[in-house]
Amino acid sequence: MKPVYYEEGKLKLIDQTKLPTELIIRSYTDYREIAKAIVVMIVRGAPAIGVTAGYGVYFGALEYVNETKEVFYDKMKEVCALLAATRPTAVNLFWAIKRMESVLQTNCEKECSLIVELLKKEADDICAEDIQMCRDMGKYGAELIHTGDTILTHCNAGALATADYGTALGVIRAAHEAGKNISVYADETRPLLQGARLTAYELHAEGIPVTLITDNMAGWMMKQGKIDGVIVGADRIASNGDVANKIGTYSVSVLAKAHGIPMYVAAPTSTIDFAMKSGDEIVIEERDCREISHICGIQVAPDGVAMENPAFDVTPHQNVTAIITEKGVVYPPYDINIPKLSGEK
Repeated sequence: MKPVYYEEGKLKLIDQTKLPTELIIRSYTDYREIAKAIVVMIVRGAPAIGVTAGYGVYFGALEYVNETKEVFYDKMKEVCALLAATRPTAVNLFWAIKRMESVLQTNCEKECSLIVELLKKEADDICAEDIQMCRDMGKYGAELIHTGDTILTHCNAGALATADYGTALGVIRAAHEAGKNISVYADETRPLLQGARLTAYELHAEGIPVTLITDNMAGWMMKQGKIDGVIVGADRIASNGDVANKIGTYSVSVLAKAHGIPMYVAAPTSTIDFAMKSGDEIVIEERDCREISHICGIQVAPDGVAMENPAFDVTPHQNVTAIITEKGVVYPPYDINIPKLSGEK
């Protein structure tokens, strides 16, 4: 289930706004339309956004390849700036764009046509690396899951949020593939219902037992002893272990801590912002309040009522049992152990 991939000269994206009732694959060659696809969440999930942005830079370069070198580089600044402005919280977006900018900077003496080829290779590498990182995370994370465990997850951190396989759901997949006989509770995840539309869709399609619940049921399920562990993804992790993830994750972490249930975060090191000291510095995206007032186009709130719609919240590191990365499992103290991941193979 690949939500983003390059095929026959086009970027292909599964339109995640149409799932689970319609499987529509859209094609792109215009970086402006790719940027729009990120904004409206045709593609979503921090790793998948990063991969998409990488290809967006490539298609921008392809558009301006026949310009003079000076114009080409001026236009590429505009391309990167447009893509960087799409969503502020997911650090993978900026990580991928920075890699593409590095290709531009280190090859500025070469012909534009060759630079475009190098950008395509870098975008392909970002995509391939993401898939491998997810599989490595799955291997490490599966060791933390016991046979017969029931796992709660929030939002969608599956194949649909990455180039393939998934982060949190990658761990769940790996445990399932290892024959651990696990099952999953999936929060529906308001306001855009990624848990209901995407996570339940993925797990059900792969034959992994999944039960869908509303967000406000999680605490009661824990109280009844139905949850053995929580695994979520992340959009940005500060160097002290504070985790920005889909709104509602913080509440889940508080409930897990109150019930003595381990709270795991699965994310590649590309999601870690090593320069950010704490979650207090993370910019939280505010989205259109129509996402709250309307469900599937049907109005459910009165006209004129005040609303707020933060897309993410920040879980403090004290609530996180461990962070699962492609380099291994990181435990507290995070302010000491997370910086050790920077630059390591």
